[in-house]
Amino acid sequence: MSTKNLDQLYRSVIMDHYKTPRNKGIIEESSITVDMNNPTCGDVIHLTMEIEDDVVQDAKFEGEGCSISMASASMMTQLIKGKPVKDALSLADTISAIMLSEEYDDSIDLGDIEALSGVAKFPARIKCATLAWKAMEKGVGREDS
Repeated sequence: MSTKNLDQLYRSVIMDHYKTPRNKGIIEESSITVDMNNPTCGDVIHLTMEIEDDVVQDAKFEGEGCSISMASASMMTQLIKGKPVKDALSLADTISAIMLSEEYDDSIDLGDIEALSGVAKFPARIKCATLAWKAMEKGVGREDS
């Protein structure tokens, strides 16, 4: 597949998640609630997660922002549901590596998140793509979030 076609496919995946977000809403009885924003561009996320026995049982978000930010939140909630917290944090590390054009374990199934790889070319948009991930890290108590 040509680079142009791949970029178009990735844009299509991002727009699909933006226009039809997965896991949009709130978990009323959530064990974790995190509000974060990106003051640079105005993205806002309200993330709720239910964690039981160190496994992300459910994750939902509400927010406002650019297509990259909201699509990333949609993709993230899909990807982390049902995963142990340690695996969710490992995925967050992988996303950070992708955004910083660093090496990462490319054998990991990233699902639709792979569509965000092109964001690395636009440093000003990296915070948009990682906002939901930073909220998740903060919610589960990662110290450096």
